Order: sequence, then C-alpha cells, then structure tokens
Amino acid sequence: MTDVRYTDAPRNDDWRLHGELIGRQGGRRDLNTPVLVLDLDALDRNIASMAGLAAKAGVRLRPHAKTHKSLDIARRQIEAGAVGVCCAKLGEAEALAGAGVPGVHITSPVVGRLGIERLIALNGIAERLSVVADHPDNVEALAGAASPDRPLGVFVDLDPGLRRTGVASPEAAVELASRIQDHPSLRYEGLQMYCGREQHIEDYAERRAAIAERTEYLKGVLAALAEAGAAPPVVTGGGTGTHRIDLELGVFNELQVGSYVFMDDQYAACDLTGDGEAAYEFSLFVDTRVVSANAKSLVTLDGGFKAFATEGKPPTPAAGAPAESRFLFMGDEHGALVGAGVEEALSIGDVVTLNTPHCDPTVNLYDSYHVVRGDTLVDIWPVSARGRSR
Repeated sequence: MTDVRYTDAPRNDDWRLHGELIGRQGGRRDLNTPVLVLDLDALDRNIASMAGLAAKAGVRLRPHAKTHKSLDIARRQIEAGAVGVCCAKLGEAEALAGAGVPGVHITSPVVGRLGIERLIALNGIAERLSVVADHPDNVEALAGAASPDRPLGVFVDLDPGLRRTGVASPEAAVELASRIQDHPSLRYEGLQMYCGREQHIEDYAERRAAIAERTEYLKGVLAALAEAGAAPPVVTGGGTGTHRIDLELGVFNELQVGSYVFMDDQYAACDLTGDGEAAYEFSLFVDTRVVSANAKSLVTLDGGFKAFATEGKPPTPAAGAPAESRFLFMGDEHGALVGAGVEEALSIGDVVTLNTPHCDPTVNLYDSYHVVRGDTLVDIWPVSARGRSR
C-alpha cells in the first residue's frame, strides 16, 4: 500500500481549522472536538486483508462506498485490487465516478425523470458504470434514456426476503433479465442479492445457517436464468458480516463488503470468523473532550446525538477513559461518561476516544476524516459524498 495520497478533491473548512497541525507530532491532541479520526495504518491493514481473501478465492471485490463516501479511501481500495466500488445512491456515484473512480455500481434502483437523466449523463463520462433494476417499467425507462453508443450496465436486483428492493421470484428475475438483454442501449451485467438482515446476526452458526438457506434460493434463481439463456456473468452481493461464509459457499463471484474498512461496535459484536477472533481492526473513532466534571461518577463530553449514529446502542470508550466506564447520550451536543471515579481520573480538556456504534451513518455527520498515525495528524480527507443522499 502506498503512503498517504493527498486528495485532489476540494478542501473544506477543516483545513482552515487544522491544516497547520498536519505532520506535527501530537497534533491529534490539538484538534477541535468532536472530530472523526481515522487510523491510517489500521485502515490499510483492513483493506489489504480483505483484498487478500478475495484474491485467494478468485472472487472480484467491489467494496461498498456508502460506508466511507470517500474518494481517497475508494482509490486505496482499488490500488489494493478492487474492481470498483458500490454506491447506494446516485449522488454518491456522481461524487466518486465523476472524480475518476472506475467500476462504480449503484446498488439501489434509480427512478424518476431527473434521476435517470443524471444517471445517463454520468454514464457518458464514467468508466464502467452500472445500476440495478427490479421492475420492467424501470428497465424500459433506462433503455429509453440510454444510447446504444454508450450502453448502461444493468443488474437484476433479487429480493432475499427483506422486501425492500428486488424481484420476488425466479420467474420475475428471468423476465427482467430478458428485457435488459432485448435493449441494445443496456448491457446485462448480472444478478445482485444483498442479505442485509443477516449481516448482523451475532452468532456465527446461526448466521451461517441463515445465509446457507438464502444461498440455496439464489442457486435456484441462477438455474432459472441459465435455462432461459440469461446466465449472469457477475453474481454480486455479500457483506462484512457474511463474507467468509459467502466465500465458503462459493456462489457469489463478487463481494460488496463495506464496513470492514472501519469496523464498529455493531460488527464487533458479531463473530465474523467462527472462532471468535477479530477479523478486522477498529480504524475509525470519534475524539471528544471533557467539558465538565462537577458531578460524582460522571464527566460530560462534547459529543452527543450530532456526533454519532443513534439507531443502536451508545458508543463504547476506546481510549482515554477509565476501565468499566460507559457512555450515555445527554442531548444533541453532549454525552456522559459514567463510572466510579471518572471525575477524579479525568480533567477538563482531557481527550476521550470513542468507537463508532455504526460507522456508515456516523461518517455522514462529518465533513472530514482526520487521518492519523498514533498522535500525529498526517492528512485531512474530505468525506467526498457527504450529504449526497439522492
């Protein structure tokens, strides 16, 4: 892995605040808080580990950029061997593919006149852009807007039972694939199935059984497609929670893993390997400061609901906090660190580092990654696609 790649994306206000700290030993401790901190060495080890697993299995790796929304991280993943990245939204794809990231695949349907116009415009400049569809009307709209001179790649999206998006039967998959093949303005790319519900089953055996059952269903759909003359060149899906199981089962030939680059408390609670060993390192953190210490067994930190994803459990302390202390939300701007003796162990201005409870929606709260090696700030990377939710 190469050293830090200084981004060519536009600088944001965090450069004005912290640019002079780059390269200064101990500069991390001078950052304004709360601040999103990225451990560069841990990030690169995570990227290399997943890339190695995929290469050994002979499977394509197309990591999901909804996790990081970062041009810099996408480039590092591709340098390590990824064929491209996935994006959940058209806006994310515009930010990354528009900046030269190849092989961008949009994993949710793009509908509506304006959305499809933007998609076709992006297809005109992007290298190997693709999108999913799950309805004949959407296929017809895409085909009518695209050009045979620049065909748009389209995957059939298969519902694994979540009822969020995707065709709901083998027959519907065959019909949709046939429609895509019928249009010279479209390029039939393959089949996507993402089992989002199964990713966070904490017990390995239970998770494996659930994925094995869904994979049998997937095999049936693939058989129906092959019989109809629409065998998919690429079968894409999987995730951080199931990637080892997916590789073992051997049906996917492309993985859409995302959170492995950062890890978070939700995935740390899952046995990803079957032996209880941590498969990847925490590389993403939020640094906060003690702003008040006037109560017994409690200090107040400057990170609250606006600093972390809040749909799950509160974040857990990673460094700077006494053993057995725990975090509680105290409002938009504040959190409490509670535990016996915390007010004696910590002083005003002390830094407490917290793990992210769920990395994807935490990242979307920040403009920048503050990239560190130890306590040295080595770069500031923009969250390139922050807020690009449409």
